[in-house]
This record gives sequence, structure tokens and C-alpha cells, in this order.
Amino acid sequence: MAGVLADVGATDILTAYAAATTITLRLFATNVTPTDASTNASFTEAAGGGYAAKTLTAGSWTIGDDGGGIKQMAYAQQTFTFTGALTTNGTVYGYELLNGTTLIGAELLATPFTPASNGDQLKITPVIKLSKGTPT
Repeated sequence: MAGVLADVGATDILTAYAAATTITLRLFATNVTPTDASTNASFTEAAGGGYAAKTLTAGSWTIGDDGGGIKQMAYAQQTFTFTGALTTNGTVYGYELLNGTTLIGAELLATPFTPASNGDQLKITPVIKLSKGTPT
């Protein structure tokens, strides 16, 4: 029999993690679909064009429900403002969330983003969910 993570337990886990962990939000410029086996090395961080990773401060996450019964922690929307084109692959395909160098999660953008001009912006609302999953 597989164990079950109770909703209240999921909330406690997220609350403890959000309160104690500083997370880095990075954009990646490789057309790679994140999987459960992905690591930080799976992605090439964007570079150039005024890009800089963002630090998400511990204790600043909101814990709640995604509206479908999945517990999550969400951070305020982050805006990346570019000064021009990237020097890596010129397109941002997604973002990754890191604890130090350990990948917590990654997501592809619904539409890849290619900054070209000074003032171009990409807005990301970081979310980490604890899936109910399906036992195997």
C-alpha cells in the first residue's frame, strides 16, 4: 500500500520550506522540456541583455491551494527587464527554481520569449506545488 500525504501535511511542508529556504529564480535559454529527472545541468542559464537571476527571499511565499485541490506556495510576480538581446541562445524557453545549485523545479513558458530591445520585459510568477500524484 502506498502512503498518502494529507493536505494539512502538505501545507505544513510548504510552510516550513517557504519560511526557511532562499530560492533563486533563473531563466533558461535552451529548448528543453523539464522532467522529474532534470537537474540544474539540464538547462543553460540566459546571459546578456541585462539579464540577472533573482533571489526569492525565505518567508515571502504565500501558501494556499491552486483551486484544484493541490497545495502550493507562490511568490509575487517577478519582472525581468532587458537592455537588449541575450548573448546565449537569444530565446528564453522557461525558468528554473534552485536551492543553491539543486534544482527544485522548472517550467517551460507557454510562449518562448525573445528579448530584443531595451525595456523588453518578461514576467514570471513562481509557484511550487505538491502534487497529489498517482502511486505506482
